Amino acid sequence: MHLTALRSAIHPTILVLAAFCLFQSPAAPEDAPLPPGKLVELGGHRLHVNCTGQGRPVVVVENGLGDFSFDWILVQQRVARFTRICTYDRAGYAWSDAGPMPRTFAQINLELREALRVLGERGPFVLVGHSYGGPVMRNFATTWPAEVAGMVFVDAAWEGMRVQIGEKQTVRLGGSGQERAVPKPHERWTASDKDALRAMAEPPHPAEPLDPLYQKLPEAEQRLQQWAQNLPNLEPTEASQRQWSEVDFARLLAHPEPHALRSIPTIVLSRSEGGYTSDLDVPAAQMEQERKDGQAMLARLSKKSKQVFLHCGHNMEIEDPAGVADAIQQAVEAARHRGNLQT
Repeated sequence: MHLTALRSAIHPTILVLAAFCLFQSPAAPEDAPLPPGKLVELGGHRLHVNCTGQGRPVVVVENGLGDFSFDWILVQQRVARFTRICTYDRAGYAWSDAGPMPRTFAQINLELREALRVLGERGPFVLVGHSYGGPVMRNFATTWPAEVAGMVFVDAAWEGMRVQIGEKQTVRLGGSGQERAVPKPHERWTASDKDALRAMAEPPHPAEPLDPLYQKLPEAEQRLQQWAQNLPNLEPTEASQRQWSEVDFARLLAHPEPHALRSIPTIVLSRSEGGYTSDLDVPAAQMEQERKDGQAMLARLSKKSKQVFLHCGHNMEIEDPAGVADAIQQAVEAARHRGNLQT
């Protein structure tokens, strides 16, 4: 996920429109490239999961908004040398079919957990969450703590995080949301889900040029990025995720969970510098201080935590894959040795 505000962030207008955004037919285009992993059947829709390497604990990666499993190829190749690692595409991304609505943290977690079970991947897992994927994995860990052996936050988002929308405006994640009940997650499509999919099909949108960031990936993954970022399911899927993450963030703001991860070994990867400009509605110095405070808060979620600063941008898995892989290895070793992180 690019630093530009959780993929354009959460604007009240977007939230209203997102309520009407449903998914297109899950059928994959005939010219889609072959998936590197397996397509796991989940109650009428399939999730693409790519597991490589051997060993335990198994590392499971959750992507940021607008990101895909293959964005982690440079990290996955390194991690697979010392343990097993699974990357995957959330429902509506790349090879994964569009999934049941709404796209809440709980819904995403339910699907991931079931896909791992079907594949025979056993926990407890080391969970890795980048950007938007950070709070998604945090929700997994608080829902099923016995299934989590370690955590790695990769420049993760947090409740109250200020993100940019438009040219100058910023909003706080959870600041515009209202506490309300989150619908119970469900694995199987309902009749209303299927009717909505057929009714709301959209024509393909024009392809966008590839961001220079992805030139650091191998050519094959660059081609996959160009293909996947222009699939019609992506934007409506992300609209639902943005809408319902705002509800989850609002709940966390209203009811803080200062020790939510208890003693789970946790590594927080943070950028050394935020790189904010002075043309926003909030001074750059304030943005930077809030960023530092938010990342420090993530480290306080566990009694066994460590914050590591990397000299790179937001997409650490591409910009500093060695640094990310090293942090994952530290979490894996901690899980193997009674939860003690290296100092």
